Order: sequence, then structure tokens, then C-alpha cells
Amino acid sequence: MRKRLTEEIRAERSASPTDLIPVVALLENLRSAHNVGSFFRTADAFGLSELWLSGYTCRPPHIQLDKVALGATETVAWKGFVDAPEAIAAARAAGMAVYAVEQTDTSDSLAAMPTPAAGILLVFGNEVDGVEPATLALCDGALEVPQFGLKHSLNVSVCGGAVLWEACRRYRGL
Repeated sequence: MRKRLTEEIRAERSASPTDLIPVVALLENLRSAHNVGSFFRTADAFGLSELWLSGYTCRPPHIQLDKVALGATETVAWKGFVDAPEAIAAARAAGMAVYAVEQTDTSDSLAAMPTPAAGILLVFGNEVDGVEPATLALCDGALEVPQFGLKHSLNVSVCGGAVLWEACRRYRGL
């Protein structure tokens, strides 16, 4: 067994617009540029169609974001919005379903994630406060990652990795 070289992996993988899945991650008021950079890398890895940034979530170019993204800001399409409601309105206009990734009294397990043909907008909230209540009210529902420890909390970018992998798996039929 040997590790594969980056050049070998790149030679066989070149994402084209037809390889992208109809999944958009919306980051609402993330305060950590490192978390935002991590989302860019995850969005690139799983072939998301776009990454949307709202509120005070930092945007490229940003030194800390770019350091973590390792070039993914050049390979992932992204848009900035004043706030999450504006982004959700854009998703609705495109016919997308909208789900918050949040622990609520009616949230469904990640295993119940729908995969509508028109696509899905997944809303990830602030590292401390989560998705804003006003934003939750605009969503079709909420999804949560099942957890079995005592903290019942994941870093938002770690949560994003789990949720976006599940979206990728479902849309790609893996």
C-alpha cells in the first residue's frame, strides 16, 4: 500500500458543472473564518453546486479563510447575501427545498434528508447560537445529526462534513 500523490488524484478527478449535485450550503453568521474555509473544502470535495454566505460570515478573499480553504474558493461557486432570509428567497425562487441543520423539537434525523430534484438548501447557523429563530420559521423543516455523547454538540464545520457527505451520498446514489 502507498499513499496516492495529489497529481494522481487530480488527473482522474476534474469536476465539471454536470458533476455537481443540486445542494447548496448556506452559512448564516459564522464567526470563524476557519469554519468557513473548511466548508469551502468540503463543498469542493463533495461537488456541491454552490456555497452561500450570509450575514457577517466572512467572504473570500480573507487570509484565514483562504489558509484553510487551500484553493477551494477558486473551485466552488459562492454568493454573498445580506441575510439568510434573502438567501432563502433566492432558493425558493429556484424551486429548492430549504432545511435548517439544527436541533429542534420537530427535527428529523439526517437519515430522513429529502433529495428533491430541484435541489436543497441546507442552512448552517452560528457556532454558538445556531440557526436564527426567524430563519428557522422560513424552513421546510430541520435535520439533525444523531449524537450519542453527553455534549450533543458538534463544531459547525464538522457537522457540515457529516451532513454534506450524506447529501452527496444520496444525490449520487452511493
